[in-house]
Amino acid sequence: MSGSIYGNLFQISTWGESHGKGIGVVVDGCPAGLVLTEDMIQSYLNRRKPGQTKFATQRSENDSVEILSGTFEQKTTGTPISMVVMNTNQRSGDYNEIASYFRPGHADYTFHQKYGFRDYRGGGRSSGRETIGRVAAGAVAKAILNQLGIEVCAYTKSIGDIPIDYKKCNKDNILVSPLAMPDLDASEKAEKFLESKMQEMDSAGGVIECIITGIPAGVGEPVFEKLDANLGKAILSIGAVKGIEFGSGFSAPLSTGSTNNDSFQYDNGKVLKLSNHAGGILGGMSDGSEIVFRAAIKPTPSIAKSQKTVTMAGENIDISIKGRHDPIIVPRAVVVVESMAAITLVDMLFMSMTSKMSNIIKFFN
Repeated sequence: MSGSIYGNLFQISTWGESHGKGIGVVVDGCPAGLVLTEDMIQSYLNRRKPGQTKFATQRSENDSVEILSGTFEQKTTGTPISMVVMNTNQRSGDYNEIASYFRPGHADYTFHQKYGFRDYRGGGRSSGRETIGRVAAGAVAKAILNQLGIEVCAYTKSIGDIPIDYKKCNKDNILVSPLAMPDLDASEKAEKFLESKMQEMDSAGGVIECIITGIPAGVGEPVFEKLDANLGKAILSIGAVKGIEFGSGFSAPLSTGSTNNDSFQYDNGKVLKLSNHAGGILGGMSDGSEIVFRAAIKPTPSIAKSQKTVTMAGENIDISIKGRHDPIIVPRAVVVVESMAAITLVDMLFMSMTSKMSNIIKFFN
């Protein structure tokens, strides 16, 4: 299977299945001398860990990470960093029933058509549990960005048709809200909404917003390696994501050039923008302002409500999905979005280091 490697100079390779022995990642291209401990990685994995609220799957996993290589005396060595999380609470028997049919909204049918078989235990390689490797790698990327004064902050912007009110937002609330919403009033409304969906044996989706601060202007490439293009690929590679927009996004076509353009102003020796409809990226390169993007997350496809599907033998049937599933994917996906954004930023920053001769002369002199 190809397609499990992402990045150019800062590269990650994830491996493992939902009900295999473990899940992991290899990070290549991390500079030596970065302070890195298992506790640092664990703090990010805990944000996507199952079973923490009633709005997450009740699969009981500690998701304890072990660093196998690439560090010595709590610092990176410049060699590949390998990390693993062992699976300890698989209940593969829960999935025996689905071996004979294709679940609506899942990759069962497409996986079978591509490979001629599928690991039906929780989705195998297509399971959301694969994102453990991404989050572990994202923790490494975040540690690099922290050294550069760059912050990546993602949160739930809306659940169903319930949005946050920016006037009521507090960044600290993201880790307090069971739905990772910075507005606790909106979180309470969304929680009641989700409870009603659960009673109806249904699920819901939402939108994750990510704000990146501290990125200097000029990071990214002008053609195929555009910063927004690579961020788009990274975020869209997350299984539940069905759309992404930067800045004004899909509202931009409703605007005009005179209102959508971000005017520039020179202030205290710096070029500033008076607005940020572009979302911090112009021509594929960062413009020095906040990078803002939003990802649309689909409702959880595994629901107890009756759905129509077909068996592998071609029989039309009605099914009701059993097992342990998230009634909503959004809260646990927040840290995954944050991680993939961080990984992309580090990769693009490393690529930008050789874009000017002055940078090379400065380094080697």
